[in-house]
Amino acid sequence: MGQAISYALNQWPTLERFLDHGEVEIDNNLVENAIRPTAIGKRTGCFRLSRGGQRSAVMYTLIANCRLHSVEPYAYLKDVLERLPRTTNRHVPN
Repeated sequence: MGQAISYALNQWPTLERFLDHGEVEIDNNLVENAIRPTAIGKRTGCFRLSRGGQRSAVMYTLIANCRLHSVEPYAYLKDVLERLPRTTNRHVPN
């Protein structure tokens, strides 16, 4: 019981942020459900710490955000990757 109370007290700043910003979800179930279809191949903690794991996490995030906003992921990524080589820092909004 003491460990549980200590854990809760250590999480207090995070809980306060949740209470101050009502739009923040208290859990990450929506994210977990969104990435489940694309999380094939995610196996070990070592993989997540590798460059491949980090790159996969970026791709999972992009694809999940596309789905969340009803954007077709393939079309979005194709458009971004086609425009990327001719885009300079001045073309990117702050």
